[in-house]
Amino acid sequence: MTARVAIAGVLVLLQGAIHALGNTAGNGSLIVCIAYLCATLAVRLWARPRPPRSTFDAQWLLTVGVDVVAFSLLNFLQSSGINYTPLFALPVLLSSVLGSIRLAFGTAASVTLLLLADAWWSSMQGAGDFSARFLQSGLSGSGFFLVALLANQLALRLVRQEKLVKSSQSLARMQIQVNELVIETLSDGVLVVDAGGTVRSANPAAKRLLAAPDTVCTVPFQMTGQAAWLALDELMRHTFEAQSPQEAEINLIYPGHNARSLHVRSRLAASPDGSQESLCVMFLEDLREMQARVRIEKMAAMGRMSAAVAHEIRNPLAAISQANALLEEDLHEAGHRQLTAMVRQNAQRLAKIVDEVLDISRAQEQIAAPKASTLMLDDATLRISHDWARQNAVPARLRISTCASGAAVHFDTEHLRRLMFNLLDNALRYASHRESAIQVSTCLVAPGQARLAVWSDGQPLETTVQAHLFEPFFSSESRSSGLGLYICRELCERYGALIGYQRVLGESTAGNEFFVMFTPTAPPFNTDSSSLDTILV
Repeated sequence: MTARVAIAGVLVLLQGAIHALGNTAGNGSLIVCIAYLCATLAVRLWARPRPPRSTFDAQWLLTVGVDVVAFSLLNFLQSSGINYTPLFALPVLLSSVLGSIRLAFGTAASVTLLLLADAWWSSMQGAGDFSARFLQSGLSGSGFFLVALLANQLALRLVRQEKLVKSSQSLARMQIQVNELVIETLSDGVLVVDAGGTVRSANPAAKRLLAAPDTVCTVPFQMTGQAAWLALDELMRHTFEAQSPQEAEINLIYPGHNARSLHVRSRLAASPDGSQESLCVMFLEDLREMQARVRIEKMAAMGRMSAAVAHEIRNPLAAISQANALLEEDLHEAGHRQLTAMVRQNAQRLAKIVDEVLDISRAQEQIAAPKASTLMLDDATLRISHDWARQNAVPARLRISTCASGAAVHFDTEHLRRLMFNLLDNALRYASHRESAIQVSTCLVAPGQARLAVWSDGQPLETTVQAHLFEPFFSSESRSSGLGLYICRELCERYGALIGYQRVLGESTAGNEFFVMFTPTAPPFNTDSSSLDTILV
């Protein structure tokens, strides 16, 4: 449409120049050119035709018709000897590109007929050579048919190519979205680095592994931005120099924080023809998590073996209990009966431990609900905490605060003891040696719902450790079996309780807190006893 406006403008200027030179006989041609310029401007500025070839639009036919009529009038009214026949190529091209082959041939045929009619009219007027005019008109018409055919075929090919490109672009966008989704959800870190050391892309796992505590990695960033990343930068440059995959174990050392060990694999994404820049793709894995997965597999095998051993212990343990009961019937001395009572108590405790080991080995199976049992949380917490403090000889490091007076919870006494002992042992492992470094507290968070918390002033847990705290056989220490917190979670789930971890501020120091939210029960009993705030001495 812009080309039509340009041609119309040139025609107006040409007719104006002819008129200025004194040829006043061409006023009709000037009027036709001005009208044609107005028509082309109107279509260019205000017309909103449908896209070509989607559906037939009568506006295209009208546009082609205006061109044919305008050029026919100019050819008929020519008074200065100018040949306007080449202008008919414009409507032929328009119909060929914007319409079907039938419309293109129809336009070419109508132009040819008009040229032949003009030649016949000229011959009737006796102007010029009759045969030459007819021959010129016929040759021009044949040329217009050829132009129509070639332009239409080229237009069809362009349409097919455009559809193919759009389809390919759609598939490429979909593939990019799938790749981004896969990379975003990968547990391994993925970095895309260029030869200059600029990180072009990094998935959330890579940002988490690379970021120093209390910092955030924002792409793009330089590998040399932190001293801890220099080993990664060196591995990346070695990959570009060697033009081959590399693999190494790297320690990220942040001042004032624990070192983070990574297993890094690098791969080179190079352009086959060298037209595109090469990129280095680095895969980061937390060594501790890798080792934990290996340990999980090993411990799982050991767990199956321990379950078989526990199953075999049951029979001799039952025999010991039965023999002890028979022996106790014939004993009358207090000292001897005290010994048999100790045997009985420890045999019962061993039997419970065997049951729990068997329960762990059947963690994926449905565990039957325990028998209903209710205990007073404050009383049980004080008793269990005192027992643990005496066994570990750390009374000065433990502080007990019970503020859930009269609250009863659904929990087995022995299971609560196991739960608290595990949490307290875990707190003792990381707590300092100052007084009140370990704190046990209870409170009511809602009518009938109690909360138990074990707090210690240890160092904050890393995010990777927090994500696997309650998984079986996971531990940040090689000497630990990784079953303590898992057993705590299993015990809580049996009774509908919720166990969790958070980093909270104590009286003056931040520390790690493991808390248990018990299942809501009936409103607490009325009691006059006040809250206890006892420091063991």
